[in-house]
Amino acid sequence: MDHIDHIGKVDQRILSAFRACGADPRVAGAARALSRAGEHGALWLAAGLAGAALDGARRGSWLRATALTAGAHAVSMGVKRVVRRPRPPQSEPLVRTAGRHSFPSSHATSSAAAAVALGALGVPALAPLAAAMCASRLVVGVHYPTDVAAGAALGALTARAGARWVSGGTRD
Repeated sequence: MDHIDHIGKVDQRILSAFRACGADPRVAGAARALSRAGEHGALWLAAGLAGAALDGARRGSWLRATALTAGAHAVSMGVKRVVRRPRPPQSEPLVRTAGRHSFPSSHATSSAAAAVALGALGVPALAPLAAAMCASRLVVGVHYPTDVAAGAALGALTARAGARWVSGGTRD
């Protein structure tokens, strides 16, 4: 139990440090905007669909990468329903959430999945944006760092597992 208590204390300290960054209105505004854009993976799904629309030669790969990102998000939602970890008991979070469970962060899952799956199609700017999305969930106070880390790992592993399907799949 001591090890788990220690992780919980470290989790709380890191969360508090990120929450303090939200005291700056510019940081809070950016974190809110990212959190809203990432709801249900919307930013990443839109990016994938835009890629499919603009890159006809690789349309199938873009659609498969987008489907993989959506699938990773769905898996995180399923894990969240099984684990049922409550969100951090902070004062008022900076955004509303779609649900009350925290582990894993679905924003982090879809962000990491998109960074890997869509990034493999040549969109390198997605990795820093995905990292900012992950950090935003801490700034707005709706996830513990372990929620975000687990979500990012789940998304990256899911996308990596589907990499062959995205690049090779069926004929475009």
